[in-house]
Amino acid sequence: MKEIKKILIANRGEIALRILRCCRELGIKTVAVYSTADREQKHVALADEAVCIGPPQAGRSYLNMAAIISAAEVTQADAIHPGYGFLSENADFAESVEKSGFIFIGPKAETIRLMGSKTNAKAEMIAAGVPCVPGSNGVLPDDDDECVRIAEQVGYPVLIKAACGGGGRGMHVVRSEVDLVQKVHLARSEALAAFKDGSVFMEKYLETPRHIEFQVLSDGQGNAIHLGERDCSMQRRNQKVVEESPAPGITDEQRAEIGHLCVEACKRIGYRGAGTFEFLYEEGHFYFIEMNTRIQVEHPVTEMVTGVDLIKEMIRIADGKPLKKKQSNIRFRGHAIECRINAENARSFIPSPGEIKKYHQPGGPGIRLDSHCYAGYKVPPHYDSMIGKLVAYGSDRKSAIARMRQALAEMVIEGIQTNIPLQSRIMRDPVFKEGTHHIHYLEKMLEQWASES
Repeated sequence: MKEIKKILIANRGEIALRILRCCRELGIKTVAVYSTADREQKHVALADEAVCIGPPQAGRSYLNMAAIISAAEVTQADAIHPGYGFLSENADFAESVEKSGFIFIGPKAETIRLMGSKTNAKAEMIAAGVPCVPGSNGVLPDDDDECVRIAEQVGYPVLIKAACGGGGRGMHVVRSEVDLVQKVHLARSEALAAFKDGSVFMEKYLETPRHIEFQVLSDGQGNAIHLGERDCSMQRRNQKVVEESPAPGITDEQRAEIGHLCVEACKRIGYRGAGTFEFLYEEGHFYFIEMNTRIQVEHPVTEMVTGVDLIKEMIRIADGKPLKKKQSNIRFRGHAIECRINAENARSFIPSPGEIKKYHQPGGPGIRLDSHCYAGYKVPPHYDSMIGKLVAYGSDRKSAIARMRQALAEMVIEGIQTNIPLQSRIMRDPVFKEGTHHIHYLEKMLEQWASES
């Protein structure tokens, strides 16, 4: 296997800058690819080489496989890091990268395909002994009567979900038999439109679960470890807003038990790279929902509490090196919280692209900011509204929250609207401070916030 000496970063924004900085540290040369809307991106200026791959529309630039692979050929890159989003979980892209003679920094294409289908992934996890949400045995049949029978067996309320895809599209809660058939058909049409696959499946709907995920590293050579869990329960419309590690109230025994099951599942499927097992957690029980076969947006909180550089480990694994770290080497120290900073109105959530006139980033002990922004940077309207991730680390959760409140108060972004007021409101919220919130809590908190104004 050839040694990785040059990496093409097939992404933009803060994650592209994060990967570039890691490459610099490792002495690896970098290639930035960018759309015409992203000429002024920080990582584009800092990369050893930069290639324009198309116009602002993601479909003609960051999702253009041929353009990205051509850029890798022209610059003679050794490997491609997809970051998160865009093509990071596209099995066809992973396959094309490897067939073109480059190293894909992530899992094998067949693993992405296996775990990309929620029904196949669930079957694999059941076989590996990982606890799953009760539900249909695979994709729902076309027979409406059979769907009704399955729902009766699972017990209402049930959740209809797209088998391929996420982000809440093709997802519907059904509380009685009267609505079931119509909701199944609706979910199918939404899934087909969003993911070009109308397959849906059914799960028991948990009323007030928390969203807890486990970070894993696996080298595809029989070695795997977990790096503990993150709580991502503060969500709006299935989109995470705040993440933290460790998850409040999870015991060392639970962490060791579920972490071990995730590690064994990685070995079973021959997983390669960094990955995340996502669970719903209710009344002391974990239920597997899906696996993300890429680096997560919220990976910094895990890095802060374990001291492990996940991007560096991904590159080492892709380079064919066996995992150096053993589970016994992993120590969990302190607490870390991440607030996603978005260019959007804090109350209406309407995106707010435009020029950042004034920019001041916070500092102090335990503060980390992953952001590609600067004064004079123009936030384009074409992509996700996230412009940074503010992370606060402390010796315990109370200390991390106190530091986050101060950091949010110090942070200045003028010229555009941001969700900093919302994040400050969350940090002051008594339920959040107690760590007793669940995945539906933020919606209620927002209603209360609206009534106060």
